[in-house]
Amino acid sequence: MATLLEALAGGPLVVDGAMGSQLFERGILHNACLEELCVSKPDVIRKVHEDYVRAGAQVLETNTFGANAMRLEKYGLGAKVTELNEAAVKVAREAAGAKAFVVGAVGPSGYFLGDALPDDLSKVREALHAQAKVLVGSGVDGIVVETFRQTNELRIAIEGAVAATGGKLPVIASASVDERSRMADGTSSAEISRLMREWGASVVGVNCCDGPMNVLEAITPMLELGIPVWAVPNAGLPRRVDERLVYVSTSEYFGVYARRMFKLGVKLVGGCCGTTPDHVRRIAAAARMASAAERSAAEEAQGPGSDSVELRSRDAFEAWSADPPDAHAPSAAAFAERSDLAGKIARGRFVVSVEVNPPVGLDLAKAIGAAKMLKAGGVDVINIADGARAQSRMGNLAMAMRVQEHCGMETILHVCGRDRNLLGTLAHLLGAHELGVKNLVIITGDPPKMGDFPDASAVYDLDSIGILKLAARLNHGIDPGGKPLGGATRFVLATGAEPAALNYERELARLAQKKQAGAEIVMTQPVYDPAVLERFLDDIAPLGLPVLVGLLPLASYRNAEFLHNEVPGMQVPEAVRERMRKAGTGAAARKEGVAIAREMLGAVRSRVAGAYIMPPLERYELALEVVDGFLEADEPAGRPAVAAKA
Repeated sequence: MATLLEALAGGPLVVDGAMGSQLFERGILHNACLEELCVSKPDVIRKVHEDYVRAGAQVLETNTFGANAMRLEKYGLGAKVTELNEAAVKVAREAAGAKAFVVGAVGPSGYFLGDALPDDLSKVREALHAQAKVLVGSGVDGIVVETFRQTNELRIAIEGAVAATGGKLPVIASASVDERSRMADGTSSAEISRLMREWGASVVGVNCCDGPMNVLEAITPMLELGIPVWAVPNAGLPRRVDERLVYVSTSEYFGVYARRMFKLGVKLVGGCCGTTPDHVRRIAAAARMASAAERSAAEEAQGPGSDSVELRSRDAFEAWSADPPDAHAPSAAAFAERSDLAGKIARGRFVVSVEVNPPVGLDLAKAIGAAKMLKAGGVDVINIADGARAQSRMGNLAMAMRVQEHCGMETILHVCGRDRNLLGTLAHLLGAHELGVKNLVIITGDPPKMGDFPDASAVYDLDSIGILKLAARLNHGIDPGGKPLGGATRFVLATGAEPAALNYERELARLAQKKQAGAEIVMTQPVYDPAVLERFLDDIAPLGLPVLVGLLPLASYRNAEFLHNEVPGMQVPEAVRERMRKAGTGAAARKEGVAIAREMLGAVRSRVAGAYIMPPLERYELALEVVDGFLEADEPAGRPAVAAKA
């Protein structure tokens, strides 16, 4: 049988898809050690491998992503590195037979390695090298070090794998970059590919990330190196639904991007988180087309006769949060009296909120400048996300304070359940109230898997409904244990909703639960189809909640395609995407994106309390263009004032 590199010289190869999400679909608990299943439940692991082989996979990754001593120690299995890695190779070999290569997967240590101390680096080096040695000794066809966000750890992993193979097996090095195609320290995909080759990798590439579109952009400059390139994207962005992560990219969409990748010259294409055998089947079809095209070109040249989460979450504290506040608890302040924003909504005045997020770093000057510009343009309130996309950003409470202090305008503070337990959330809310931040939008939060630190723990003691219940009780002057606070908070409680949710009935049911928990305003995800938004407004009308319609002006055709295919809860109709395609790029595309957003707003202006605008790429001036002319009337026709609530 040819070696892996010899096979690559003959044409593209198909890599398998996700292991973890497939195991969760088959009943494995989210908190299980997946690598240990190679010993305790080898038949389950083998069946996943076999399904991928049947779908057309020609390269299988062993179920050893976290089978290094540092990660295994979290499960008390640190001494079983050899046993688990050997078992994983054995199971993969049995499934592969003569149809597929087997590469040993080595993932990050799980130890954060920014500016790490020498001792820390030594521990990681020892753990990753030891795992690679076991995999090589077990008979793999190569090593893949994958999903590395930290440049220094990636170097350690590659050098350890090269040492373990003794130069006799290929090492595939795969980085995980952000939406700008950069590592956590800012290193570009082009530069990291050059470094990976320099450190000894035989194949370079990218895996995980946001989805096929971003992976394609990241690997394109890597092709200039002249060595095989690997592209293994997620099935789009994940969304936490019913205690698990849901990925949205369809297998058909994957097939489209696989064809583009193979056409550019990418040698190995597969799927990461959320992908299934159906995704791999589409990739395999694209590979066959690419191989056929290569053969045709060769035949033509030769002439006649010439001869392929894991997330841990729970609805916690239902015991104390299920019931309304006690009858003897203080009454909450009337809705209209709690903030300027609430007063405007109660009077029926059309309000505008614009999202301006904290910086990655320390400099708030740009954000403060944007807030001042927006205020001068008539915007009512600045909306500040809480660790958007699970990135390392300044805390949004600090930015909210600075905006209110320097700009003299209110803010809406996002509060998510990802990073704080019950006590931390309680402290955060009490601190926000003391600092004069009164408007909150309560969300569950993006999983860490999306950000710069995928190994960070997700807390989720409380989801959005739990946090709403907590904040509503604080508004009545009582803490989670029923003890009086000696006063009451005056929070205005908003919540999010997805008019184009994958499970629409569940979304409506959740929104009803959110109102019961204390939600007073709905802020929607961006919508591009008037029919979808009209249906949503009709269906939630009985709840009597004022709605701020979400608007994200499209920046380009590529932006529209990404939102439609890779972001859960987003639908961009084909007609809208075609408009963006015809608009071209640059200023013309942005102008068309603003026009589409204005049309959406105009269609429902009389039915909503305001607009929640998310400017693309920090182009805050686009927000003012979207609402230009909509801010003139103080009492919009056809929409009555909202009654003050107790």
